[in-house]
Amino acid sequence: MTRVLVVDDDPALLRALRIGLDARGFEVIVARTAAEGLSRAAHSMPDLVVLDLGLPDLDGVEVCRRLRQWTEVPVIVLSALDTEDRKVLALDSGADDYVTKPFGMQELEARLRVALRHAAARHPSAEIATLVVGPIHLDLGARSVEVDGTSIELTAREFDLLAYLARHAGKVCTHRTILREVWGPGYGNESHYLRVYASRLRRKLGDKGGPLLRTNPGVGYQLVDERPA
Repeated sequence: MTRVLVVDDDPALLRALRIGLDARGFEVIVARTAAEGLSRAAHSMPDLVVLDLGLPDLDGVEVCRRLRQWTEVPVIVLSALDTEDRKVLALDSGADDYVTKPFGMQELEARLRVALRHAAARHPSAEIATLVVGPIHLDLGARSVEVDGTSIELTAREFDLLAYLARHAGKVCTHRTILREVWGPGYGNESHYLRVYASRLRRKLGDKGGPLLRTNPGVGYQLVDERPA
C-alpha cells in the first residue's frame, strides 16, 4: 500500500484528506507542523509527501529544502496562493508539483499517481542507458535520439536539454534549475536561451504544437510522457 504523509495545520483538511485518500487505497500519515512532518518523514519513510506551504512553525518551502537534503520522495505542494513567484520558489526548492487550494480529491489523486510514476522513471538502474518518454527514445551512451522510430539529429546542447527533461519527465523544471543543470552553475537568468532551444527541440521532435514539450509561462518546461487525446 502506498504511504502518503500529509503535512498541514488545518484539522478539517487533514480529516478530509485522510478519509478521501484512505478510500482510494492510500495509507495516510498526518502531521500538523513542519517539525512533526520532518520527523515523520524520517521515521515512516513515506512514498509521497503532500505539503502545505503555510505551516505555523516553518515555511513549507524550507521544509521541502530540508527534505531534499536527504530524500528524493515526491513532494506535492498545497497552497492557497497561486502566484507565479511562489510556484517557482517551491519548484526550485525540490517540489514535484503544485496544487492550489481549493482542489478536488480526484485531481489530487491523479497528481499523486503521476508523481509516483515519474519518480519511478527518474530512478532507473545505473546500468540502464536508455530513457523513453512517450514516442521519444534517448540512448544516453550513444547520445542518439529516435522519435516514433525515426532518428533525429540534435546538437550537444539540445541533447543535454532533452535528456535532462526526460530524466525529470512529468515534472515542471524551472528556468533557473534547467540553466544551472544543463548550462552550468554560472547560469540562472538567461531564460531567452531556453526559449530558443525549446523552439528548436519542438521543431526537431515534430512537436510544433507543444504537446510533448510543454511551456509553463514564467515558470519553466515540462516533458510529458504521452500526447493528449
